[in-house]
Amino acid sequence: MFDAWEPWAVAVVLAATLLALVRAVASPDVLLVGALTLLAGLGLFSERLPDPASLVAGFGSEGLITVAALFVVAAGLTQTGATYRLTATVLGRPKSTAEAIARLTIPVTTLSGFMNNTPVVAMLLPVVRSWARRCGVSPSKLLIPLSYAAILGGTCTLIGTSTNLIVADLLRQSGPDAPRLGLFSLAWVGLPAAVLGVIYLLTLGRKLLPDRPSVLAEGDDVRRYTVQMQVDPGSPLAGKSIEQAGLRRLPGLYLLEIDRLGEVLAAVGPEQVLHVGDILVFVGVVDSVVDLRNLRGLSPATDEVAKIDGSSVRAQLVEAVVSPACPLVGRSIREGRFRTYYNAAVIAVARDGQRLKRKLGDVVLRAGDTLLLETQPGFADQQRNRRDFFLVSQLDGATPTRHAKAPLAIAVFALLVIAMGFGWVHPIVAALWGAALMWLTRCVTGAEARRSLDGQVLIVIGAAIGLGQAVLQSGLAGGVSSGILGLVGDHPLLALAAIYLLTNLFTELVTNNAAAVLMFPIAGATAATLGVDATPFAVAVMMAASAAFATPIGYQTNLMVLGPGGYRFTDYVKVGIPLNVIVFAVTMAVTPWAFPFVP
Repeated sequence: MFDAWEPWAVAVVLAATLLALVRAVASPDVLLVGALTLLAGLGLFSERLPDPASLVAGFGSEGLITVAALFVVAAGLTQTGATYRLTATVLGRPKSTAEAIARLTIPVTTLSGFMNNTPVVAMLLPVVRSWARRCGVSPSKLLIPLSYAAILGGTCTLIGTSTNLIVADLLRQSGPDAPRLGLFSLAWVGLPAAVLGVIYLLTLGRKLLPDRPSVLAEGDDVRRYTVQMQVDPGSPLAGKSIEQAGLRRLPGLYLLEIDRLGEVLAAVGPEQVLHVGDILVFVGVVDSVVDLRNLRGLSPATDEVAKIDGSSVRAQLVEAVVSPACPLVGRSIREGRFRTYYNAAVIAVARDGQRLKRKLGDVVLRAGDTLLLETQPGFADQQRNRRDFFLVSQLDGATPTRHAKAPLAIAVFALLVIAMGFGWVHPIVAALWGAALMWLTRCVTGAEARRSLDGQVLIVIGAAIGLGQAVLQSGLAGGVSSGILGLVGDHPLLALAAIYLLTNLFTELVTNNAAAVLMFPIAGATAATLGVDATPFAVAVMMAASAAFATPIGYQTNLMVLGPGGYRFTDYVKVGIPLNVIVFAVTMAVTPWAFPFVP
């Protein structure tokens, strides 16, 4: 089959890497970098293998840098609450599971067409879990549709998933006359696949979804915080009833009473209308209190938060347990001047599950009280070596949402989409400027931007591009291409189907980016052998690499909802295989028409 040892060596390295990925011997980034390192060593003995510079060139590719910049843009949308604002209004109060799936999948599919689908799922996962509990719907009925809708939306545009950007970049680099795909080029194939996929989820797919409690469902949390929130001037909640404001069935949170100009309204009913200045007293678990803190139109009923030294953009939420050595024990929060003493504002207090009925500032601190604090960075590190608190821990992802910046974040995002859609600038320039504007407008801080970069995804992309170079230059791509053509003959459509199915098999077993980058050289070699345009083959690779519905390990968003949804491996097989068939059929029917083999 091959007339030299180099393609065999690359094939053995790739086979061992794929096997290790399937068996989860180590994380994908470690395994792919390990394979790259091994090939770099083998390259010392042959000119047919890429030199070290070629193997690592993928880490500086335009596609990878564009993906990294879009992570920062997504962080800006998250930190300002813009993503939630774009979707929350359409979630509403569904009357059935079918309506809930429709309200969820349609906006998620649309949104993930313009944002990387992994951050979309990460941002909406806690929102959907809370929404499911409020609506009385099992999370297992909604979280697989959340992941699948995000994947389907990502196939509609060039920036919907990192896979599309990487393959488009490889296609552009494949030759001097190689075509350049536009922002909406994939919509010819992705949009009908997404529409039919959503219809499937609303009909047959809905019936195949399991109905079981989440293994991560909230249990009995002994930390029942008492928190007081005030309805702000201009709040969108003012003039709405408790039911309309969505405060009636908050998971893990109970509205105890309303303080209205000194008059306490107890036993609050769902029809009670909220007024500006109302102080709402809640009792609940920490996660729900954090969600409440980030709700637009409500703010802590204390002026201590506004007085924290430093920029509120950098504020963080921290839990701290008061020790007997704390000098403020036995004094009220206001009397002890907690904010001045610690440069931290008390947002809520938990005490042995009790409901604290005093105003927050009048609560007298006791040893063992758990405090939810809004602080500046560094507070947790400073207090860990002091005796004032038993335990200090920063809450992951609990930076207060900067709602005032949401219009700016949406404007930056819209400008990015318009610039890329009309081709005003190169995609990498648009993405970099979008990230820069998010930082310049303080929609995202430098620290948040760095944390938003998914290092594992970026390393996998860079390493996979290097491996793709080895597949191409060693002659392995040409050999596999000849083998495919030997099976299907010289019929381009059958060759396209073979490339799609092989890519789809790889992506279900490993990762979408790795599968796409490794298969692209084979797809390009097949097109060259047939003497046809490589674009339809590149599109087939993009679609097949994203269509990972049948296993939880094939796509990162599937893994993200596995635990919260209480799913089993077989759930993905049962619900995902019909969707795989739908996307395959659409791709085979539309791609040759939208992207002819002979332009």
